[in-house]
Amino acid sequence: MQETGSPLFNSKSLPEKREAITDQQVLIVGGGHVGLSFALLLAHHGIASTLLEKNRYPTISPTDDRTRSHYLDSRNTALSRRTVQIYQEIGLWDELQSHACRIDSVQISEQGSFGRAQLNKAEEKVESFGQVIENAWLGRKLLLAAQQSALITLIDNASVNAVTQQVDGVTLSFSNDDAAENEQQLQASVLVACDGRDSTVRSLLNIGTTTYDYQQTAIVGVVETDKPHEHVAIERFSPAGPLAVLPLTDPEGDGNDGYQQGYRRSVVWVCPTGEETKYLEDDAHFLQTLQQAFGQRAGKFVAAGRRGAYPLSRVLADKQVEGRCVIMGNAAHTLHPVAGQGFNLCMRDAHVLAQMMSSQVLKGEDIGNAQLLKRYEKARQTDQKRVIRFCDAVVHGFTHPNPAIKLARNMALLAFDKLPNIKPLVAIYAMGLKS
Repeated sequence: MQETGSPLFNSKSLPEKREAITDQQVLIVGGGHVGLSFALLLAHHGIASTLLEKNRYPTISPTDDRTRSHYLDSRNTALSRRTVQIYQEIGLWDELQSHACRIDSVQISEQGSFGRAQLNKAEEKVESFGQVIENAWLGRKLLLAAQQSALITLIDNASVNAVTQQVDGVTLSFSNDDAAENEQQLQASVLVACDGRDSTVRSLLNIGTTTYDYQQTAIVGVVETDKPHEHVAIERFSPAGPLAVLPLTDPEGDGNDGYQQGYRRSVVWVCPTGEETKYLEDDAHFLQTLQQAFGQRAGKFVAAGRRGAYPLSRVLADKQVEGRCVIMGNAAHTLHPVAGQGFNLCMRDAHVLAQMMSSQVLKGEDIGNAQLLKRYEKARQTDQKRVIRFCDAVVHGFTHPNPAIKLARNMALLAFDKLPNIKPLVAIYAMGLKS
């Protein structure tokens, strides 16, 4: 069990003790990026939470591993401008930014076709379209912030066994993997499940899912090119599926200095399921395949790091609220990674629910009230449905082999690039600034 005030930290590094503004507590199941972020959002509003994670958290301190020790071995996430604003709101962005690289421009094209388009931050009058951050760094900083918060209790190595709802609360039963026979219970006003695509809590609540298998696998990793990225993200569509090369920070700096030349790039390569082995095990083949797909847009691909393979499917919970329980994150909606919308959608969900709970507390009312939670579910439907439709339209539209459809999508890319007023609208939604 990892609790607030852990001996891992010198007491001088801990923030000043802050008492919760309400006796009501929130249980969060799932201590990944979404669960930790939601706990920190609640703490920002003065609401205490207890977070359970099935895996054991690593032992880290605020002062170690400040440099990148794995130059080409990391996964990364593209944070939208709205997500960056959310982390700024809770005072965490300054800690995150050293390992984040801004996106100044987005190039969109299709392999073997004439259609292409480009978004530039100067034309859209924005600071950037978002930031690409190393997952390991994001997770480390979220965990450290949660461990140092007086309003967050962390319990790791915990398996959830049962969820029982009462009129005025929720009871959760769990076991520590080291002593499975010693079942423990926790009670709270509301439970929020952020425990992933195969959510245990969702299953215990008998909430079904609608699942679609894309029959694709994403190969994710980091590469190095001989041409600096210049903060350009490249979206490329191929017959196999959508591909992306995103700018990353240098090993010695944050990549946001105009004098720095960044050569690291995050890659998402999508292939038909069953073909992933050859891209995982053979660096030369992987680099050659990337070169053929992207041409010289990124320069020459000269090195590849360790890669992971992730089967792609769309998993949507049939409902996101059941009594005093909320389903959030990938447990609510697991999406195709095209355009990097999944995590950012989860962050907007978390931000809205935290705000609604805060307003409820300030009115002296129950944060687990079923009507409040149903209002949250309804409030998020428009944004969620729009993102889900967009992701599916891009995936299916750009992989359809029909020549007429291929011509139509290339004409659409040209129109998007040339017609006025279209780019700003798309950019606003992509950045999460209108949801």
